[in-house]
Amino acid sequence: MRQRFSHSIGFSLGLLLACFGLVAMGIVGYTSYASSRDTLLKAAQRDLLTATQVLGRNFQTGVNDISADSLFLASLSGSLSILQDAAGAEEKKEQLAEMLTKMLAVHPEYVQIRLIGAAHHALEKVRVDRDGDTLLRVQEQNLQEKSHYPYVFETLHLERGQVYLSDITLNHEQGAHSGLGKPTVRVASPVVSGNGTVLGLIVINFDLNLLFERLKSDLPGSYQLYLSNHWGDFLIHPSATETFGFDLGRRIFIQESFPPVSVLIKGPTSNSVTNIEEKTSSREGLVTAFIRLPFGGPVKMNFVVLGLSQPLDNILLETDELGKNTLKMILAFGALAVGLAALVSRAVTGPLRQMVDAVSLFSKEHVVSKLPLGRRDEIGLLAHSLNEMQVTIVTTMSELQQSRQTLRHLSQHDSLTTLPNRVLFDDRLRQALTQAQRERTRMALLFVDLDKFKMINDTHGHHTGDLLLQTAATRMVACVRSADTVGRLSGDEFVVLLPHVDMYADAMVVAEKICHALALPFDLDGRSLLVSASIGVAVYPDHGENALSLTKSADAAMYRAKQAGGHRAEIFS
Repeated sequence: MRQRFSHSIGFSLGLLLACFGLVAMGIVGYTSYASSRDTLLKAAQRDLLTATQVLGRNFQTGVNDISADSLFLASLSGSLSILQDAAGAEEKKEQLAEMLTKMLAVHPEYVQIRLIGAAHHALEKVRVDRDGDTLLRVQEQNLQEKSHYPYVFETLHLERGQVYLSDITLNHEQGAHSGLGKPTVRVASPVVSGNGTVLGLIVINFDLNLLFERLKSDLPGSYQLYLSNHWGDFLIHPSATETFGFDLGRRIFIQESFPPVSVLIKGPTSNSVTNIEEKTSSREGLVTAFIRLPFGGPVKMNFVVLGLSQPLDNILLETDELGKNTLKMILAFGALAVGLAALVSRAVTGPLRQMVDAVSLFSKEHVVSKLPLGRRDEIGLLAHSLNEMQVTIVTTMSELQQSRQTLRHLSQHDSLTTLPNRVLFDDRLRQALTQAQRERTRMALLFVDLDKFKMINDTHGHHTGDLLLQTAATRMVACVRSADTVGRLSGDEFVVLLPHVDMYADAMVVAEKICHALALPFDLDGRSLLVSASIGVAVYPDHGENALSLTKSADAAMYRAKQAGGHRAEIFS
């Protein structure tokens, strides 16, 4: 009979395994396609974020280099001589103009460099502009007054070695030539005399688009660049019509086009975000990565959001052929799998489902549920084994939980007196200090040391000494409130925590109460023994603002009580 059941279940399991094998092929095929697709997208996200971070570092390095150039020009003795109208100032102007021209030639993103004086309404002293491919020094009669521009009057309030970094705006300043109407940043440094007087400033205008074109020249051509200010206004966008909307009376925000960027705009909860935006089909959408970069230096403490995107279409081309083959495989073997499933479902899946549900319920709620124990085949044998396993696990977990609770109690309490040990007492002391600091209240710490305990221990034996410690612990606990804590540190050293006291007198009342209780006779093993206690009292925050200082104060007060003859309580002084 058992052999017949065995053959029956073996045949059923054979069919079931065949069905699983076929279905598994389809699942594996689909999983392979999905996994390949996800892997490619995640890799693209990582690569895009890495590229964005590298681009961001290069951008910051570029801005730092421009700042260094402005500081260098501001530190030149020629710049100072020109602003002071010292002897040979005209010759210095020629030399400075030549240097500015060479600097513009080396840096194609620089569109204008100027030396501006603080006097005469911030009149330009030396100015070299980029006009297309021509570098043009502006003649003296065409120099302008700039005192009403923020980059001038804000820079004049800086100290030597500081740099002003303007907001990114469209350049509407007349006479800017190649920079006119383009996204521009002005980097300025004050020119300071020997006595600390700011006599003027050096200003470098650079074209933001030209800087980024140079920085992203090594990136794939499919990457699209985005940049916004700290409000979220687009400053750079693949479509020029989306940029600098605030300059035209409208606001176009990056967080509206890319909602994940909101966390970068609202606050420093994150420094980077990535996102896969899929639209109506898997071939539409974008993979994006954005980072938040400090911008504005120590003067403004603003930031910009830099991002790159790549079309999904460029990423998913490699998965197309795999997807087609996977679909054919799933359709071919799916029909066969359905037929096989119909043959074995009634014979096998019922009891198996019952066991699966039982295991699921047990894993969630640790409840032993009904199993098909009446079957006489391998499933019945499996059900019996599973039932025994569940009962064993429940019993073992109960024992483990009880052991864990016991171990936890032992690790936090003194084995002789059952009082909290040093570990638990220190934890309660830290909690009491935290509460007292938060609520601005007082708390007290008492150090209790039994006088002449060693003599009793040596004279009457350790057993009597242990009984004395246990009885003393019981008496001290009876002297305090339920919210207070009595602990044993070691030997005959005890501590008492009073988490709520209003005055010194409150703590001293408890200390004297303990002192009196411990002075009463101890009837131990037919003997009447007398001991006393030396108690030191320290109150937070008067005698210590943390656990260490408060402990030292209580300990010092206890030693003072002991040196005074014992059987007394002393407050720290």
